[in-house]
Amino acid sequence: MSPKVKGKNPSEPRMRAAASLADELRARSDEEIAHLFSVRSDLTAPVPNDFSSLAARATSTPSLVRCLDTLNLFQYQVLEAICALEEPLTIERLTECTDPAATQELDALWMRALIYFDRGEIRMARALRELIGATPAGLGPVSLGKPKIAAIAKAPPGALQILQALTWGSPKGAIGDRRKTGKQIEWLLEQGLLTQVDSEHVALPREVGLHLRGGRVHRELSITPPKLDGERSKSDSIKDASLASISSILRWIAELLDFWSEETPRALKTGGLGIRDLKKSAEHLGVDEELAAFIAELAFLAGLIAIEGDDRILPSTQFDIWQSQSPESRWREIASLWLATSRVSGLVRRVESKGITPLGSELDRIWAARMRRLILSVFESNPEITLDQAMVQSWIDWLAPTRKSAPLHREFTAWTIEEAEWLGITGRGALSPFGARFLQELDSLQIDSSLPPPIDHILVQADNTAIAPGPLTIDLSRRLSNFADIESRGNATVYRFTESSIRRGLDHGHTGDEIKAFLHEVSRTPIPQPLEYLIADIARR
Repeated sequence: MSPKVKGKNPSEPRMRAAASLADELRARSDEEIAHLFSVRSDLTAPVPNDFSSLAARATSTPSLVRCLDTLNLFQYQVLEAICALEEPLTIERLTECTDPAATQELDALWMRALIYFDRGEIRMARALRELIGATPAGLGPVSLGKPKIAAIAKAPPGALQILQALTWGSPKGAIGDRRKTGKQIEWLLEQGLLTQVDSEHVALPREVGLHLRGGRVHRELSITPPKLDGERSKSDSIKDASLASISSILRWIAELLDFWSEETPRALKTGGLGIRDLKKSAEHLGVDEELAAFIAELAFLAGLIAIEGDDRILPSTQFDIWQSQSPESRWREIASLWLATSRVSGLVRRVESKGITPLGSELDRIWAARMRRLILSVFESNPEITLDQAMVQSWIDWLAPTRKSAPLHREFTAWTIEEAEWLGITGRGALSPFGARFLQELDSLQIDSSLPPPIDHILVQADNTAIAPGPLTIDLSRRLSNFADIESRGNATVYRFTESSIRRGLDHGHTGDEIKAFLHEVSRTPIPQPLEYLIADIARR
């Protein structure tokens, strides 16, 4: 159901007299104009001087393109039908050629000033007709003469097949071998059932096409979005998967910036993070390069990274403040920034995107934030259902039909689904309870109460490893990473002490005795002698 302006009778604006869109806009109430500005915010930048200027801007190609992007498939089909049918067009004629449900969508189109009414008749600006194209819904051009529709019943053999081939496909066809089809085409041209485009092509007139389609503009109308039949997931499994992702993404951001404070990368001369530094960061985190690029982008969006004058990429002062906040506050901030950003980190992974790097300036796409919200709305509308890319894409193609052939359309859907899973907005392919509360903008997401509290100890093992049986405190995690490498992650994180990791700690100003004292302090298990000997031996060198 399309929205209605509060307190207004839908039939009232339809009966107004309006010689043009500018006249119709002048007759709108303040509330109706305010609603127009809310659904087409670009019309207010800058504020138009008068209604003629407003009408001109509303029918400009850039503004119309942006507005068409907000229509769902059925609304666009109704618009195509209005464009295809001859004026004066009544609502009754429109519903005959489409569906009674089209009446409800007229309000949405009128509110956007895509159509207007003149004493009950539907009008459309010429600029919009030109933008939709000369063959709306695959119907051909309007005939300059009067086609002899009745003659179709007496068509010679082969002529009807030619008409049927052009009915639901392209209305334009090549003449081909004249020895086989010449007589039939000549007859169709004489009857006005075809029009000559050029010496090699003919077209099916719009009036003839509508007749052959049984008076219907579209073969099928998509009044509602497709039904999704995904598997239902248990709420506990969704919640657990989401919590694991939330905990991981927060830990990865912290680990990446701690790593960069020690192994500082430098920005490329062209801007962004180099592929070598990206690979090194991915190896340190134990993730693939696509995920490492996404983590770096999140830190960049949150202002946790500063690119110094000498091109060094270092944690900013904001990082320490961010670290001191609760997990829920940290997660809400990065999730909100991701949802609203125009940056598309998935571009980094494309083979065709040579030269596009994380933290670079080439990642912005103006449509990204709107499409990201649309994709998440599919999960909101189908709670507790595991959705794959094909299912989500079918809904997106209905919600945003004008973007179906746009660059990156399907790739962006796949990237967004994957990134939502990495963030924990979804879990096991379904919207998580934390993601649902986040999208509803509730005050409490209940993340802090669901995550286990951080621990302040480790368990050093005899094989020169240490087990963290849960998330470590910020200080412990940061100090431990100075001289131990993460070997594996999961419910428990395994750190390994090696010659190179201990050497790294010594290079950062720690002495061998300080390292051993730290391990004795934080380990609930005894420090094995081989590890003490390894630390002492490396410290003596």
